[in-house]
Amino acid sequence: MKLSSPTVSAGPGPGTSPADLLRRLRARGAGDPITHVERVPARAGVPAPWPPWAPTELRAAFARRGVVAPWRHQAEAASLAYDGGHVVVATGTASGKSLAYQLPALATLLADPRATVLYLAPTKALAADQLRAVTALELEGVRPACYDGDTPRAEREWIRKHSRFVLTNPDMLHHGILPGHAQWSGFLRRLAYVVIDECHTYRGVFGSHVAHVLRRLRRQCARFGATPVFVLASATSGDPATAAGRLTGLPVTAITEDASPRGGVTFALWEPPLLPSAPSSSAPAQATGAHDDMTELTQVRRSALRETADLLADTVAEGVRTLAFVRSRKGAEVVAASARRALDEAVPGLGDRVAAYRGGYLREERRELERALLHGDLLGLASTNALELGVDLIGLDAVLICGYPGTRASLWQQAGRAGRSGQEALAVLVARDDPLDTYLVHHPEAIFGAPVEATVLDPANPYVLAPQLACAAVEAPLTPADLALFGDGAKEAIDQLVEAGALRQRPTGWYWRHRERPEVDLRGEGGAPVAVVESATGRLLGTVDGGSSHFLLHRGAVYLHQGVSYVVDDLDLADGCALVHVEEPDWSTHARDVTDLSVVSVRSYVDAGPVGMFLGEVDVTSQVVSYQRRRIATGEVIDTRPLDLPSRELRTVAVWFTLSPQSLALAGVQAADVPGALHAAEHAAIGLLPLMATCDRWDIGGLSTALHQDTEAPTVFVYDGHPGGAGFAERAYGTASAWLRATRDAIAECGCETGCPSCVQSPKCGNGNNPLSKPDAIRVLDVVLANLPT
Repeated sequence: MKLSSPTVSAGPGPGTSPADLLRRLRARGAGDPITHVERVPARAGVPAPWPPWAPTELRAAFARRGVVAPWRHQAEAASLAYDGGHVVVATGTASGKSLAYQLPALATLLADPRATVLYLAPTKALAADQLRAVTALELEGVRPACYDGDTPRAEREWIRKHSRFVLTNPDMLHHGILPGHAQWSGFLRRLAYVVIDECHTYRGVFGSHVAHVLRRLRRQCARFGATPVFVLASATSGDPATAAGRLTGLPVTAITEDASPRGGVTFALWEPPLLPSAPSSSAPAQATGAHDDMTELTQVRRSALRETADLLADTVAEGVRTLAFVRSRKGAEVVAASARRALDEAVPGLGDRVAAYRGGYLREERRELERALLHGDLLGLASTNALELGVDLIGLDAVLICGYPGTRASLWQQAGRAGRSGQEALAVLVARDDPLDTYLVHHPEAIFGAPVEATVLDPANPYVLAPQLACAAVEAPLTPADLALFGDGAKEAIDQLVEAGALRQRPTGWYWRHRERPEVDLRGEGGAPVAVVESATGRLLGTVDGGSSHFLLHRGAVYLHQGVSYVVDDLDLADGCALVHVEEPDWSTHARDVTDLSVVSVRSYVDAGPVGMFLGEVDVTSQVVSYQRRRIATGEVIDTRPLDLPSRELRTVAVWFTLSPQSLALAGVQAADVPGALHAAEHAAIGLLPLMATCDRWDIGGLSTALHQDTEAPTVFVYDGHPGGAGFAERAYGTASAWLRATRDAIAECGCETGCPSCVQSPKCGNGNNPLSKPDAIRVLDVVLANLPT
């Protein structure tokens, strides 16, 4: 991939401030898209002396890199870890959390020539960035190295034998290091520190799996006589000590007071304008081919993707180094391609200064993009959250956030990517046409006046615990002493594995019975990734996770890669391969699915007269059955084509509420309108749940029906989209009144008449957002809130 560099200003002109830039951006369109501007003031840093145990050699190495003294929170966390305490540093973006773990780890490596350190990052990009940072210190004998899926086979044996600071990710720890613990015995026997960077990302099913991978690591270290200290780094989050303790299974001390300096941030909430009114029709209309589903609307908002693309082009044209965060891989490609086209029309060649960055790219592409951004060859980048984490993006002036990222923690992480060495920065949240985004841009106190969420994970999830115990049994027979290590439910899970024939019980413990290892997907993405291959050349373009392949790679789907459009010829799920050809159609594709749900058991419930609130296990069956083709220019539906894909079954945890038909009738909801009322309430409730839990609407699903076979009443279900649950439904059940009150307010305050994507329409509705009744959804929620205890 070649990135050219035409002559253009490397930064905004002299005297340009974020406020000036924002004024110019808001003046370029019709009306005022900004609903709120928050000024986050600058903050002075509070330094601390170097700890007395920090060796002179290490202090000098940091000084060469411009660190003359640590900030107070860095010194406090480093000293706790050096004294043997497990610690989590939960401070803001760019607060120097890396020094807090580098200082004790590297000091120990210099003092003890046999000691080793294991560093875990959730992404390869972050591990590569940390490798650059540690290597740049030029400390003799440390020999840092990355050990991940991109590491050449020839280098792996050298790393196992000689590296003393190994940087990897939970996936490689799970698939490579722990199964090969005999080859790693020398490294594990001398392991002094385990560093877990960006630990707030380990949530839901992924976090629950990682929690047990860490317990398996502790188990192997103990077998070799090692008890490493765990040092965790996190974005600011609610109750970080509890979350870190749940992740590691150890008592952890939290350092949360941020003593680093921070430049001021101008943070704007931006709502795209309404498009000119258009006559309604029976076919769904849409603002763009890559955004939300619409049904019989006369007025829609401009797509957040198009708005972000225009803002990215505007800031790059101003010479402002900008990172645009986009929620989906396809969206990142669309934003980058649109910005490139707009820039090339203005200044030929300027579009080459913008690119997309996302998961699924080949290693060489990722490294080249990271290099180009760090060296200033790129001025603008449209990225998924792959660059949200602590990769050192020096010199960014502005961040555009296309759609609320799901949590306040992620929002502040992304906004914190901008700011040159403490200088002023601009952050803009561009709202999607979505209930949560619309609610937030009109309720700024929900962003700026609310604490960040607590990280939700559930290591006791039986769908996580059992396969992780199977992996542990392969590594070494399980013993009764291991039950406490793996926590609640471990004995029951082992008994199930014995009954299933996977484990054999002997007087000395439980032994794995099969020749092959169990296949365990840490990230809960629905199976192995599917390779995307160009039919004509056999070239591997990238990969898509198995869980998304039915929606993104079905036959006839449009697939984007680095601005080039492809159409899928065939999807072979058995071989994990999709064949595509280059094509630039004037339409986009949108998969549609059908869902069925049955109640398995009830864990807890509230009897509130005509209303019932429940938490329990459910079985969900879903199948992608068709896809629509829509004109990119107009959103017109061209046709709907059937698909023959296998159904998927999921046992998970759900929260649901029921209402008596009499209560609905008294509230003025006619019997014929009950399905639309419940459907609209379900969509809005799913959209607003991320206010209460660390999830987004793509982590959860829902179903509503005027008469469910198991509840025998009108019912709305919201369920976790992961086997065994991820803790989101429990959080919804525990905060039901606040959650449904925000849902009701979001619907009632929306300015539309009959319902729109800002309140009750969903971008992932398998029924094409039909039927929906906005006014009756408000009546339904009024009934629930009037009866439900607060």
